Amino acid sequence: MSISSRLIGKLFDLPPAETYDITIERDVKVPMPDGVVLLADHYYPGKGRPPTILIRSPYGRRSVFGLMLGRPFAERGFQVFIQSCRGTFGSGGTLDPFHQERADGLATVEWLKKQDWFNGELATFGQSYLGFVQWAIAKEMGSVLKAMATWVTSAEFRTVTYPGESLWLESSFGWTNQIVTQEGSPLGIFMGLLAGDRKMRPAYRHLPLIEVDERVLGRPVRFWREWLEHNEPGDEWWTRSDFSGTVSQVTVPNHIGGGWYDIFLPQTIRDYLALVHAGRQVYLTIGPWTHLDLLRYMGVSVKEALALFRAHLLGDRSGLREMPVRIFVMGANEWRNLPGWPPANSRPQRWYLHPGRILSPEAPPESEPDRYHYDPADPTPGVGGAAMSANSGPKDQRALEARPDVLVYTSAVLDRDMEVIGPVRAELFVKSSLEHTDFFARLCDVDPSGKSINICDALVRLVPGRPLRESDGTLRVSMDLWPAAYRFKRGHRIRLQVSSGAHPRWARNPGSGEPLATAKTLCAADQTVFHDPAHPSVIVLPVQT
Repeated sequence: MSISSRLIGKLFDLPPAETYDITIERDVKVPMPDGVVLLADHYYPGKGRPPTILIRSPYGRRSVFGLMLGRPFAERGFQVFIQSCRGTFGSGGTLDPFHQERADGLATVEWLKKQDWFNGELATFGQSYLGFVQWAIAKEMGSVLKAMATWVTSAEFRTVTYPGESLWLESSFGWTNQIVTQEGSPLGIFMGLLAGDRKMRPAYRHLPLIEVDERVLGRPVRFWREWLEHNEPGDEWWTRSDFSGTVSQVTVPNHIGGGWYDIFLPQTIRDYLALVHAGRQVYLTIGPWTHLDLLRYMGVSVKEALALFRAHLLGDRSGLREMPVRIFVMGANEWRNLPGWPPANSRPQRWYLHPGRILSPEAPPESEPDRYHYDPADPTPGVGGAAMSANSGPKDQRALEARPDVLVYTSAVLDRDMEVIGPVRAELFVKSSLEHTDFFARLCDVDPSGKSINICDALVRLVPGRPLRESDGTLRVSMDLWPAAYRFKRGHRIRLQVSSGAHPRWARNPGSGEPLATAKTLCAADQTVFHDPAHPSVIVLPVQT
């Protein structure tokens, strides 16, 4: 009997273990068609041939993964096969992120089918990269696949790397640093994440970006440089790692999870909706998590996956919930069960920018626009939000909002609670002195003390012809902010930030139009934001009715 197993079961609120008699076979060799051998650890209870859960990871297969994934599932009626991806933790070959997971994953499934202990029924599980590897093979696995659980992840990574067509610098290079350095520390993945902010923040200001890998890691990293060089929309380089088009063709039940401050949330919901529109059985859970809140969402994901897998591989439906969607409503600080997403009773409500830095549901009057100066040599910092660093989640915005390169538009004090649940969109009428520039929008909650907390945001990169100019020369910039579930309490105010950066979350726009990888010239921009009847800049909130 394992004390750690009992603690994990209690921490994750799991059903009682069926057995603590678990055998672990280490370093199982799985040959690939090209001769490379991948290593895996096999967890299994003492009797019979129960169904198997396949977990494929580039972050190792022991320590946290064995303790929190291998044993809990095995102690509750499953075999668990945790495999290290190519080029990581003893598996042969070289890691080529995203591009090799389809071939290696399918070869692993074919190997599993030939093992005496495999009973022909398989589920897949994992978060982040461990979720992507599931999408890479799900459509082609055939009848052996019975269920899957994809958490805080995406079926493709191009839109994650370039949200709004600007490089997500902090997350993409933070992950690069993590994956390159993780095997040099006993803390593995966690050391890469913990050390990242300290050692990389100075490097994020270095230009050109293609040299950042050498400055931080002492050598060029091929996949980092490829991401930078294949930055244009429609670049076919990303096609072979894009499985979003096949999501709707995956017929097995899935439990999808995400976080309101997670880097993958738009893609998580996109994949969920693709399954819903195809008529598939799918559950959705969204909590108040950032991507690095691993210990907070790990337990929820294991508990929900266990209920799904027991239902569809062991015939025990007692753990399934009635409502397919469960979300945490921030501000109200409560979990809520829903029949679907977005809620049917959410109605779009337009809140307009007004002169005097006011935000109002009334249409704007005739007014002069607001202006600010954006200097990439002193880029507007990112404070909180969806990021893969300690600087993520809800943060106090007051110091940021005091900067001259940030505009804030604030509502009157609310006389009643207002819940915003669903997709959030901003439409800004703007001009810039440069053809190459960015615009950033962020929804915030301001409490009676004046403290401003970020809820959701987005950034869009402008280039000549995107978007097209209006007849009067203005640009209408539309951006989908992260979806939200938030209660603005009576006595609070709603605020919209407008600026031209959130560095280093997004790479700063140098303004010069030079290629992303090699740009070095910095050009300052004079920005104009309109709010008049002909140019009704607005944020559209999904208000509960």
